[in-house]
Amino acid sequence: MGVNELLDPSSPDHYEETVLPGPLWRHALWAAGITVLGVGLGWAGALFRTGPEEYGLPPAAPGAVWPYLVAWTAIGLAAAAVLRAAAARVPVYAPGPIAVVLTLLGTRLSLGWRPEAPVLGAMAAAALTAAAIWCALALRSGSLDNRAGGSTSGG
Repeated sequence: MGVNELLDPSSPDHYEETVLPGPLWRHALWAAGITVLGVGLGWAGALFRTGPEEYGLPPAAPGAVWPYLVAWTAIGLAAAAVLRAAAARVPVYAPGPIAVVLTLLGTRLSLGWRPEAPVLGAMAAAALTAAAIWCALALRSGSLDNRAGGSTSGG
């Protein structure tokens, strides 16, 4: 593979915006890996304070960690699955980083403040809504490209 192929945005190997077809097990493995990465980075980030004492994000609060990790694993899996399902149909811009960031932020905030169940539910709804909006925008632009007769396959 040459340098021109790597720099060519219409190349099928271009990461940013390609359709990601494949068997179901590959989609499931991708979603699980992205979720584990996001939860792991959020947990690692919760081991220390981010920013100064006055307005920094506090380190992990005392108490049980596992309920929050399990909750954000489920939420991250749902967000990653939604993003991957959309990416299997139309080009979605950076579905992996979006899923990692949503899961990481939710995990980090949850471990720092240990919200009650209603607040955790609102955080989950916000993360899933953000993923759904990201997918809806991609699906809309993909359907507009199809109506205009444009090719979304890049080749």
